[in-house]
Amino acid sequence: MASAAIEVPENSDEVEKTRLLQCEEFASITGSDSAVAQCYLAENDWNMERALNAFFEADMESVFAVDFDEETPKDNHSTDLKRKSTENTEPSNKRLKPTENTCIDLTSEEPSGSSSSSSSRSSSTKPVVNGASTAQPVEEEKADPKLSLLTWNVDGLDTLNMAERARGLCSYLALYTPDIVFLQELVPPYIQYIRKRAVSYIVIEGGEEGYFTGLMLKKSRVKFLQSEIIPYPMTQMMRNLLVAQVTFQGQELCLMTSHFESCKNQASERMNQLQIMLKKMRETPGNKTIIFGGDTNLRDTEVAKVGGLPAGVCDLWESLGKQEHCRYTWDTKANSNKSVPYISRCRFDRIYLRPATQTGTPKMAADHMILVGQEKLDCGRFVSDHWGIYCTFTTG
Repeated sequence: MASAAIEVPENSDEVEKTRLLQCEEFASITGSDSAVAQCYLAENDWNMERALNAFFEADMESVFAVDFDEETPKDNHSTDLKRKSTENTEPSNKRLKPTENTCIDLTSEEPSGSSSSSSSRSSSTKPVVNGASTAQPVEEEKADPKLSLLTWNVDGLDTLNMAERARGLCSYLALYTPDIVFLQELVPPYIQYIRKRAVSYIVIEGGEEGYFTGLMLKKSRVKFLQSEIIPYPMTQMMRNLLVAQVTFQGQELCLMTSHFESCKNQASERMNQLQIMLKKMRETPGNKTIIFGGDTNLRDTEVAKVGGLPAGVCDLWESLGKQEHCRYTWDTKANSNKSVPYISRCRFDRIYLRPATQTGTPKMAADHMILVGQEKLDCGRFVSDHWGIYCTFTTG
């Protein structure tokens, strides 16, 4: 969690210096300015945690108010999707058109607990999004041996065009239908929206207040067993490690996502968090495949300083040949959401894989990786200030 109230020294110069530092920290976490930071901190007796919660809760519910009030009748769901896809005559390299309120069931499958009815259907198709059909018979999908994953920092702290950006995320979920989704920088209204739209997924949250991470598991493909939240004791930015134990086609997986400490001056804490995650990897039994993904904010030099990745653990981007077009997930040269006056290109978002090590256990390997979210929405902005990473794995 964020730091509580700092004990303020009696010396007036020290008081000012301490509170300036608090304002800088608040502004860094929230993406606001020093004036907003000072206002929230002063109103909450300079208690950082209370001030952050107040900031994140302010006016957030109104962002999605219209969407929550509107309901799309289930009988018209497929018709509306087809109508919207035929109306979209723009080339595929133009702006991604969000599917409005048509993402209620992203895979047209029955919710969990109704396996008997869903298995009796020989073919059920997935939605059409932006003219690109993702149709695939349900039985084919269940037999597909490849595991697919999407990880994305969705920038829920940015409330501008949030409803349209959330709909844009749902469009990508419908287009790629990943088996596993890792999300970072979620806020309560955003995750509430996703829960309402993505009923074919189990959603696991890494927190309840402020902002947090989340895991989504496709019910027809991934069986959820249990989850835990591992705290980062020294975090100043409400960060933690979200872990879930699941099975995929009989293979045991340990899934982990996190949002490591942000900003250049937080390198030490960021490396501490990396080491906590790697410790969890080392403690995980060899019969399980481990996949970690998230916004690490890491620089390559920081990974080197902790001794690099352990033997048997690979960085997907590196293992797939360090393709330049997949390198920068934070790229202010191409992504204009933040409107910053400088160019910054970093590989903040990363995926690590440790295949099962136990003899006789199937070994998983990455075979494909792309960046997603690089099309502008109709509002003129992208889904997030980060690109998402979509990848697939094979088991041999």
